Amino acid sequence: MFGKQFLLLMGALLISGNLFAEISLPQVVGSNMVLQRNEPVNIWGWADAREKVTVTFNGQKESVRTGKDEKWMITLDPMKAGGPFEMVIEGKNRIELDNILIGDVWICSGQSNMEWPMERTNNAEEEITNANYPMIRLFNVPKNLQLVPVDDVPEAEWNECAPETVAPFSAVGYFFGRKLHKEIGVPVGLIGTNWGGTIVETWTSREMAETVPEMKAQVATIESLSPEQLKKKAEMEKQKLVASLGRLETGIVDGKPVWAAADIDLSEWKEMEVPGLWEDQGLKGVDGVVWYRTIFTLTEDEAASDAELSLGTIDDGDLTWVNGVEVGGMEDAYSDERIYDVPADVLVPGRNSVTVRVTDHGGGGGMYGDPKLLTVITSSQEIPLAGTWKYRVSATNFDVSLQTSMSPNSKPTLLYNGMIHPLLNYRVEGAIWYQGESNASNAYAYRERFPNMIRDWREKWNDPDMGFYFVQLANFMAPKERPVESQWAELREAQTMTLSLPKTGMAVIIDIGEADDIHPRNKQDVGKRLALAALHDTYGKDVVYSGPVLEKMTVDGKTVILEFDPMDDEIVINDKYGYVKGFAIAGEDRKFHWAKGIQKGNKLYLTSDHVQSPVAVRYAWADNPDDANLYNSEGLPAGPFRTDEWPGLTEGK
Repeated sequence: MFGKQFLLLMGALLISGNLFAEISLPQVVGSNMVLQRNEPVNIWGWADAREKVTVTFNGQKESVRTGKDEKWMITLDPMKAGGPFEMVIEGKNRIELDNILIGDVWICSGQSNMEWPMERTNNAEEEITNANYPMIRLFNVPKNLQLVPVDDVPEAEWNECAPETVAPFSAVGYFFGRKLHKEIGVPVGLIGTNWGGTIVETWTSREMAETVPEMKAQVATIESLSPEQLKKKAEMEKQKLVASLGRLETGIVDGKPVWAAADIDLSEWKEMEVPGLWEDQGLKGVDGVVWYRTIFTLTEDEAASDAELSLGTIDDGDLTWVNGVEVGGMEDAYSDERIYDVPADVLVPGRNSVTVRVTDHGGGGGMYGDPKLLTVITSSQEIPLAGTWKYRVSATNFDVSLQTSMSPNSKPTLLYNGMIHPLLNYRVEGAIWYQGESNASNAYAYRERFPNMIRDWREKWNDPDMGFYFVQLANFMAPKERPVESQWAELREAQTMTLSLPKTGMAVIIDIGEADDIHPRNKQDVGKRLALAALHDTYGKDVVYSGPVLEKMTVDGKTVILEFDPMDDEIVINDKYGYVKGFAIAGEDRKFHWAKGIQKGNKLYLTSDHVQSPVAVRYAWADNPDDANLYNSEGLPAGPFRTDEWPGLTEGK
């Protein structure tokens, strides 16, 4: 009897042991992936201690035993581009991966302009429809803030590039990858790892952060934090807010928007001024769903015709109803103006209701745009909607987790820990980067911190020659009538200075930004210009990859003479009359004045009636240098520059 029970017990232990010991893989290793060509390839994962793991792939078969830490890694010999191939990983269980390619892998990282999806770029519908590139593969890392480095990312998968998979992917990453694929003819893998509104420090490892005194002090405080304490604090804040708001209910029941009904009881709704972020009006720390409600009045004649409802900008998404009838909505479109058509059969004489369900995923939330844009336009008048609205917080709100308990900019390293560190075993060709807007107020420090991050990534990937190509900030905000100091210009200067690192390149885009939108929709040219830099530096192609670069400045009396390397045949002044624009000169008084100029070959001759003895020149030195017009014959713009080293707005910050 005892022997039978013993055998049953041992059998149960063996079964449970097999389940526990099953081989598992990181999210980034899977079917449809692209493995880096011409480099040793790492395949890794987890299993029970001392378990034998075998990887079979493309004619290679290698085995290893798992260490005491239950981790294993097998390194395959370098392989040429090709595929698709199958991979088998065997231990106490068997994993089969298929449709694997060998080619070039690129990291696509940064803040919101790198995150900006294909579905919201110029010509989105056409571009997405034509995005059938089975030799391009896409992997998007979910947002993942972590206090310490982790070994894996949340659930994600590799996909073939197709209309249905490319729409939410980084537009800059796709256009970069498409250009490379067409030019070099090998498979391309794109790993998107980005988070809007983030600073460079959060993408830097602890080891590098500790080399900078200010960052070292910030990193040291992370040790006193714990996810459990942060979640507990967030939960307490949630309960406090719930108590202040009264009873919470769900605005949508069984798929029906009950809070959008025309005759709803509003006695439990509170008041808020619109437009304005809800964090500034009593909902501090709220990320989730808030419903807004207001009334407008129509005459009988007005109600008999179609109308237009304008709500301005909403952070992040909305669903909008008039008199309980849905008239429009957008997802994750925090900079898009909402303009919805309202059919006459929805409207009624007298009081009409507007209900807006706003969803915010992080940071500021609400209806926050220009008050002038909040209107109802009827057949006979424009009715303003800005002012006091009713609001109510939905019970679908309050996701209490580490991701919602603190900002990725709270401390250095938080996104490196969760969104870069898990990828380090995966061999890559290089990285593209679009970030800097959130560091503009600290531009002088960016001179150090951005190059530090590049060195950091190269060291962590154990690849000192890793290509790193980045986007200089676009033109943005209202143009200035006179030459002035500019934080954005200083940030662009810090980016230009980073080109002193080898195997780096910069896409200048001061000609394709938008004054009133920090997210310009022309991502096609951004991706193309990044690809030109990579084609030149990483792939050794004979392509023009940069606009004109200043080589020499001399002064002859009142005239400043600038000599340029056009990087191709000649410099070009992009003006039908040949007027040189965007230049300012100053004397010893350091007061800049707009300059007039003429072009002779690859030289510019600049003067100003206000400067008798010039000593310094600045070009495109502004938030929005919208008139800068120096290009080369390939159509690539010259980057902003200055010849002085006078202190700016951010030095010492």
